[in-house]
Amino acid sequence: MTRRTVLTCALAATVLGSLPILADSKHALAYAPAPVDNPLKGLVPYQADVRSRFPHSLEFNYIAYASLVKGYDTFDWAPLERMLDDIASRGHQAVFRIYLEYPNKKGTIPGFLIRDGLKVHAYLNTNTQPFPPSEVETPDYEDPNLRRSLKSFIAALGRKYDGDPRIGFITAGLLGTWGEWHTHPRNELFASKVVQTEVMDAYEAAFRTTPVLLRYPAGTDEARKAPNADRNFGYHDDSFAWATLTTGRKQDSWFYMTVLKAAGPAAESRWKTQPIGGEIRPEAWGKVFDEDPGNPQIQDFARCVEATHASWLMDSGMFRKQQETERIRRAENLVRRMGYEFHCPQVTLGNLTDGHLTVTLDLENRGVAPFHAAWRSEFGLLKDGKPVWTTANTNLLTGILPGEQPRRWTQTLDLRGVQPGTYTLALRVPNPLPAGKPLRFANTTQDADAPGWLTLAPVTIAP
Repeated sequence: MTRRTVLTCALAATVLGSLPILADSKHALAYAPAPVDNPLKGLVPYQADVRSRFPHSLEFNYIAYASLVKGYDTFDWAPLERMLDDIASRGHQAVFRIYLEYPNKKGTIPGFLIRDGLKVHAYLNTNTQPFPPSEVETPDYEDPNLRRSLKSFIAALGRKYDGDPRIGFITAGLLGTWGEWHTHPRNELFASKVVQTEVMDAYEAAFRTTPVLLRYPAGTDEARKAPNADRNFGYHDDSFAWATLTTGRKQDSWFYMTVLKAAGPAAESRWKTQPIGGEIRPEAWGKVFDEDPGNPQIQDFARCVEATHASWLMDSGMFRKQQETERIRRAENLVRRMGYEFHCPQVTLGNLTDGHLTVTLDLENRGVAPFHAAWRSEFGLLKDGKPVWTTANTNLLTGILPGEQPRRWTQTLDLRGVQPGTYTLALRVPNPLPAGKPLRFANTTQDADAPGWLTLAPVTIAP
């Protein structure tokens, strides 16, 4: 370098106010398993503080329709607010379902509907395995007043809660036993396709941000279920690892993957754009994570996750009491595979030009499903473990599918005005829920310099 070049660079530094002492450089970033309790994925307990038993970021609960609906256009949101606030107080997002009928529960149907002539069928429900049969009250789903109420309620629910950061997922509920869209074995009492379609139409109109999941995939040829393969819903398999994988037996034609395939290609690819969840079958709670589950009907958990692309699953067995160390270890390894797992293999920094630094970041998804929430990430410069400068990342995490080539993010950072010094360039994905768990990357440098931040590379800015 000539003396004139040195003087020119020094003059440029004086004019621009900053200049990094670095060449165009690539930095390899090593893999390390991401946390099991990354947000919006993993195992889900019923609403409670049970973090000491197994790591998680979601909590689930049911709510009776009658507790929220007081008239055709009158609603009491207090029970739902209490639930959401309680779950959020632990930094968790909620999954919830609203039901009209539930075995062994009374008063779940609003009294004003019954007074207006709604017929209710009370009978002994024998489809409650592994629990004893219980009496259930099934409303007449064809009743025009009930249908009016359902549509009004869904619209109001969406107006108030669509996009609420306290909510991770909503399972559609409302129809059928437990809100699971069936009344087996009394199938004749279930809602007609017309009523199902009305409910789905209402949900699609009311929710544009918060994901809504249906219990069963259905194509145009399904006898009792209205078609939903082309709709913007996810699915939840509530007999997971028990009735998930196809067996080829006629009596197992209701198993999730069998029904999914029958619903057609649009349903089979739904996981790419909408989340998949569910509940591990009670008979398999906890046991499904053992090397020998002890029951031949329990299906291989890893195969079920790969096939369904599940992001979250309820499993009360892992949360009711403290489990043995080996079961927890195996469960952590298996559950970590669920949903997304983002790894940054490489970052490239360019030279500072007119106070602007170009950053190119590669990002791959090592999980089984994409990240479905449009959370915004941000770049930052860290100093002494704290961010001193941040800017929004213009790239999105959504749509990055597992198995694809790494997604390449390129962004030019405006560093004009940053004080001279040595910094750490980092990336983070804050949770929109206050005190919520940040999304963490599968890298050894995650949290290395500041909690929630992925360390990318050093940056030195000279005066």
